[in-house]
Order: sequence, then C-alpha cells, then structure tokens
Amino acid sequence: MSVPILTLITFIPIIGVFFILSIDSKRQELIRVTALLVSIVVFFISLPLFFNFDSHVYDMQFVEKLRWIPSFGIYYYLGIDGISLFLILLTTFITPLSILASWHITKNVKEYMIAMLVLETGMVGVFVSLDLFLFYVFWELMLIPMYLLIGIWGGPRRIYAAVKFFIYTMAGSVFMLLAIIALYFLNYKSTGEYTFNLLEYYRLDISFAAQFWLFLAFFLAFAIKVPMVPFHTWLPDAHVEAPTAGSVILAGVLLKMGTYGFVRFCLPLFPEASHAFIPVISWMAIVGIIYGALVSMAQDDLKKLVAYSSVSHLGFVMLGIFAFNIQGIEGGITQMINHGLSTGALFLIVGMLYERRHTRMIADFGGLTKQIPVFATFFMIVTLSSIGLPGLNGFVGEFLILVGAFKSRILYASLATTGIILAAVYMLWMFQRVMFGEITHEENKTLKDINKREFVILAPIVLLVFWIGIYPNSFLRKMDASVNHLLKQVGDKANIVSNIQIHNKPEQLQGIGVPKIDIVPENKTEW
Repeated sequence: MSVPILTLITFIPIIGVFFILSIDSKRQELIRVTALLVSIVVFFISLPLFFNFDSHVYDMQFVEKLRWIPSFGIYYYLGIDGISLFLILLTTFITPLSILASWHITKNVKEYMIAMLVLETGMVGVFVSLDLFLFYVFWELMLIPMYLLIGIWGGPRRIYAAVKFFIYTMAGSVFMLLAIIALYFLNYKSTGEYTFNLLEYYRLDISFAAQFWLFLAFFLAFAIKVPMVPFHTWLPDAHVEAPTAGSVILAGVLLKMGTYGFVRFCLPLFPEASHAFIPVISWMAIVGIIYGALVSMAQDDLKKLVAYSSVSHLGFVMLGIFAFNIQGIEGGITQMINHGLSTGALFLIVGMLYERRHTRMIADFGGLTKQIPVFATFFMIVTLSSIGLPGLNGFVGEFLILVGAFKSRILYASLATTGIILAAVYMLWMFQRVMFGEITHEENKTLKDINKREFVILAPIVLLVFWIGIYPNSFLRKMDASVNHLLKQVGDKANIVSNIQIHNKPEQLQGIGVPKIDIVPENKTEW
C-alpha cells in the first residue's frame, strides 16, 4: 500500500495541536518549538510531491479515495495535479517561516500556535480536495483560525478588521455553497448519481443559462478572496491589523485560494460563461492593477503599501488566467507562487522593522543601510523581486502573463504594463526613503542588524527567488500537461456547447435576465 502522503501533510498539523494541548501554557518556549517542528516535518513530507510528480501526465496524482458518507455521495477524495502542486508546497514552506517569525508573540502563545497549525490543515485541505463537500469544509475551516489571529493578536483596530474579513469571506462562501448544491442536483439529473466528485462534474454539459448563474456564484466567492476591485476593501484592514505571521499567510496562501478557485472550478466547470466574462474580468483585473499601484504610491505606512501592492499583483494573475492560453495561465500560476514569496517576505521584513522601532511609518526611517547592511541587502533583493527585475522570480510570471495577455488582446497587455512601471516607482521610492539618505531619527542609530533567526527566515525565500528567476523550467514543465489539458477541456466543451446553445437556440436565454453574449471567437483553433 502506498503512503497516504496527502493525508499526512493535511492532518499532521492537527496531531501537532494535540501535542501542544498537552503542554502547560507556561512553557511557552516548548510550545513554540513543538509547533515549529511539526510544521517543518510537514514541509519535508511534502517534498516528495515535487520530486515524484510525473510532469508528463495531466491526471490527478497521489490520489486517495475512501467512502465517507456514501448515502449522500460524499467521499474522502484527495489528489493533485500540476496546477495545485506548487500551491501545496508554498503552503508547507511558508507556514514554518511564519511560525518562526512569531517568536516575539508572548500573549496566549499556546492558542496562537494551535491557530497556526489548524490554519495549515485548512489551507492544504483546500488545495488537495477533489470532493466539493470536503473542499467546502476545508474552505470554511481556515476562516476560523485566521479570524482569531487577526482578532486576538492583531493591532488596535483588530476586531473591526477581523469581523470585516469574516463577513466578506463568509458572504461569498454562501453563494458558492448554493452553486455546489445546484451542481449536485444537476449531476443527479444528468447521470442518476448523487456525488460531489469534482472530476465527475467536469463531464457535465450545462446550459449557458445555468452556467451564467453558477459562474456568478463561484465568482463572488473567489473574487472576494483574491480580492478583485471592488471586493478588495477588507484586505488592507486585515493586513494592517494582523500580526506579522497572519499577514504573511494572508498574502502567501489565502489570497491564492481565490485565483486557484478560478482555475480549478470556474474555467473547467463553466467554460462558456468563463469565455463570456473575459472582458468583464480582464477590465476588473486591469483596474485592480492600476488602482492598487496608485494607492500604494500614496501610502505613508509600510504595511499598507505592501497590502495594496497585493491588489495590483493579483490583478496580473487574473489577467493571465483569463487570457485563455498556456502562457497566460502558466504565468498566472507562477505569479501566484512569486507573489507568495515576494510579498510574504516584504511583510516579514516590515514585521522585523516594527520589532526594532515599533513604528511602520516610512517617515520614521531613513539611512538604515549604514546601520543594518545585511538586512538592507535582503530587503533590496525582495523589493527588486516584487517589481519583476529580470533574473528574479517576479520577472518570469509577469513576462508570461503579458505575453498571454498580448496574444489575447493587445490593449489589455498595454494597460497592464503601466502597472509594472508604477510598481517600480512606488517600491523603489519606498526603499529609497527607508534605506537611503541621512539618519534623521536618533532611534535609528542604534538598530541591530539581522539576527540568526531572521536570517534563517529570509535566506530560503531569497534562494527560491533566484531559483525561479534563473531556472523557471523546473517549475513550468510540471504545469504543462495539466494546463494544456485544462485548455483543451475548456475549449472543446465551449466550442461544442456554444454552437448548439448560443447560436442555434438563442431563445434559451429569454426570460432569465441573461444578456445575449456571442462567445465563439473568429478563430476557434486559438482555443
């Protein structure tokens, strides 16, 4: 019997929770070390996913399937492909670094570490679930620990930020739940079988009218999670008020659940609706790219600047996904990973500065390279990574996205390019004000350079920044089969169904409030 590796990486954090529960709350150092060791074990167990992954097949790999609630067609069904592989590895990589960055937490350490480990289980579970009921359980599970992390260990406005985060995400989740139930009954009507099996749903031929409304339901859940403008207003508050580790997890993993949801669910389940909404989502992405960059430029708070930059960067991801070509989608997936590394590292760096000076205002810094040169070097590399300097990870994702967008529509690529220019402006201007110039505050003259713990946190991220930037093929090739299959699957279904239902029978759209949309391109071979 093969080792159930996906089960192990999903539920070992929960086992760690029981270990921590047995430790006296006063033994804070032991609690921290236990949580860190558990997360490191999970990371090393997840590494075989990368090395044993067969990049030549598009089928789900490392599959585990057990009967759970058979009377309702619910299975414990796990598996990964080239689309989810790196998101799982990103989660298991970021979590121990976030725990190590939480060493300064002294309030309710036991509860804090439990929340971190439960959060890891929820995040991994979202990316490995192939049963929609199981997926929804994990999707909702990860809300609770993040709500607690913000609400208990956050900043002065933590309650407001936590409640806002929870309400926004929960509102989108309700619509997604309704869509999942609708798919459940649509599948029964089509096949006579009750199941929540996602791969079975891929085979359904759903009318455009049904696709339209189901797509909207999933869209709301995922657009809020990304977040796309105008659903983004919860994000700056959550980032600013969350503890450092909470911000890192939010930027590194949680936001990717939205972009992952579009690739895993919206495109293959609702291909016609996805094609129909290309202009809407592309323009929303472009607005997000430019708006996020302009607002970042106006920020005086370091953490707020990084938070708004996420809105801009994830706009690129959405633009790539809805370019509907291999360059755009692979660029989008790569940029999910890049954003997790670069923006996660920026939040870590902001947290380290805050621990030293207890302020995040850019005006309170200046001239820090003279006092903390090693720290400044790490900061510089991560900053250049975030703006997409060639040779670093950010360039690979943004270049592929722009190539994909250019092939889709030149106007989209041209407008999105302004976001890259603006990113260079606000990031380099921020770095100049924080790190260069003269030291104007006496407190900055006594700052200590990077310590061993901080070096251990930042060094692995910088290593990956260079690895992806110099040799991206080691990542891209593992996506090829899955992304090509996705494009073929979506293109085939959209071509066949749209010719029948949109052009030959437009009367099917009457009476449901759906505008007539021509979604068949002039050159069908591009699909």
